[in-house]
Amino acid sequence: MTAIRISDRKKKLTTSDRKFTSTRGSIFLLIAIIVLDVSAMQQAAAEGNFPTRNQKLMANLKPHSSMTASKMELSNTIRGGGAERNNNGTKHSNQASSSAIRNVLFPIHGKEEVTKFFLIGSIKFFVILALTLTRDNKDTMVVTECGAEAIAFLKIYGVLPAATLFIALYSKMATLLEKKTLFYATCIPFFAFFFIFDAVIYPNRHSIQPSLLSVYSMFGMHSDATGASTIFAKLFANWTSALFYVVAEVYSSVSVGILFWQFANDVVSVQQAKRFYPLFAQMSGLAPILAGQYVVKYASQASDFGESLHRLTRLVTFSGIMICLFYKWSNEFLERNNVLTGEVQEKKKKAKMTMAESTRFLASSEYLRLIAALVLGYGLSINFTDIMWKSILKKKYPDPLDYQRFMGNFSSIVGLSTCIVIFFGVHAIRILGWRMGALATPAVMACLALPYFSSILVGVDQPKALHFAVALGTMQTLLSKTAKYALFDPTTQMAYIPLDDESKVKGKAAIEVLGSRIGKSGGSLIQQGLVMIFGDILSAAPALTVIYYCVLAWWAYSAHRLGILFVEKTEATKSHKR
Repeated sequence: MTAIRISDRKKKLTTSDRKFTSTRGSIFLLIAIIVLDVSAMQQAAAEGNFPTRNQKLMANLKPHSSMTASKMELSNTIRGGGAERNNNGTKHSNQASSSAIRNVLFPIHGKEEVTKFFLIGSIKFFVILALTLTRDNKDTMVVTECGAEAIAFLKIYGVLPAATLFIALYSKMATLLEKKTLFYATCIPFFAFFFIFDAVIYPNRHSIQPSLLSVYSMFGMHSDATGASTIFAKLFANWTSALFYVVAEVYSSVSVGILFWQFANDVVSVQQAKRFYPLFAQMSGLAPILAGQYVVKYASQASDFGESLHRLTRLVTFSGIMICLFYKWSNEFLERNNVLTGEVQEKKKKAKMTMAESTRFLASSEYLRLIAALVLGYGLSINFTDIMWKSILKKKYPDPLDYQRFMGNFSSIVGLSTCIVIFFGVHAIRILGWRMGALATPAVMACLALPYFSSILVGVDQPKALHFAVALGTMQTLLSKTAKYALFDPTTQMAYIPLDDESKVKGKAAIEVLGSRIGKSGGSLIQQGLVMIFGDILSAAPALTVIYYCVLAWWAYSAHRLGILFVEKTEATKSHKR
């Protein structure tokens, strides 16, 4: 009876520990409700599956009380207690099985770890929510107004210079501002732009941008002209949409690569990362589902695209506010509980490198070069298939709201697929190792690209052929993005953890923003060159296929080599701490 009362008391204490009594706690519970499988695991945790101090003490006393235990066993047998012992054995067996299942599904233990996970994971959830909304919106505007081919030009002549300028500005701010201030100074301007674009720029676009006919007249072009000059004319006539595309593209790299992962890598240890990072992806994988259905069920049901943009911006603005709040609450929790991976006290500022020195440092480090190769490999390969897919997608959905609705459903499917992949493959990195997790994405992309390229070569003029090509392209893009979010992002970010602070800040910023942009812009530049040689992107599909698989082979080799160095650096870091 005493043991039962102690067990009941533990259950009550465990349950009460999980109640949040502040306003922040209410928001944590909302996020917990969204993450369905996580909430189930919390219930399992509440049943006392963790060894407490008393349990450990009893385990230590057990060898010294074997004679007493034997007497009690004999007494229970005489009084008919064998059935009770069998029931207790079954109960302990069920508890062990439940604990093993929990370790597979949600291997995060203790109140502090669970709170830390939800606080940091919530930042990524809202980062991805805003990213999904702005990404789909920028594609809708540019593809329907200027054509999918305009994306290749924007990435080279718009996104790449903007990313380079941001890197220079960020490197300068990193030398002047502390980490918390740097986070807010990087995050807030993006959301301020999205709000101003919706409230001021887009409603007045006809007054501040020229008409397409006036642009044609300005450059002495005919209205039926084709080629690169026509694409430039459309971009100039729709420069507000082009500006939104550029800012949203830079945000897509900054938000995940710097705002979230820079912070996560500072406060999550390598041991925790193997358990936290895949589940971060699973939690944030719910954001595209929510964003996509918000677009399909609400935003795209507006009377026109302007009203749809208003509805999107409301959720984007809310996401920006929540990112800043959860970052603030995360820092308060980590400082209060002293669970930072590094020193809690503010570190002394180290000598900072200039942009040129940072570039030379990146070039001289094999480890950072290999991380850059992974990022460049994904950027190049996804760009080879993405623009072609969006081009045939526009043929099927020429209306902006129809295109937006399709992209909303696609984003929801991407999020759902990511959650499923992580649900079944959450332990791929932990069990199979970092290297296999890093090699999974190029392997998936290699298997799916061949039938997609083949469907393009057949032709897309007939409705059935167009539908088939769109279906294959959608499947290829879907599974490629799923593999990226589920495996590529966690393994790439884990690679930064063994590095020193200076390498993380400067090298990470250069790789995640500039390296990513060079990868995607490089893919666009290659496609432009192929179009000039073959006449159009469809005719260039055979050559593009060869280049595509060469990039994947280089990517796979870099991942294999980086896996060896990652293990070496991790072991060296452990030895140094000892």
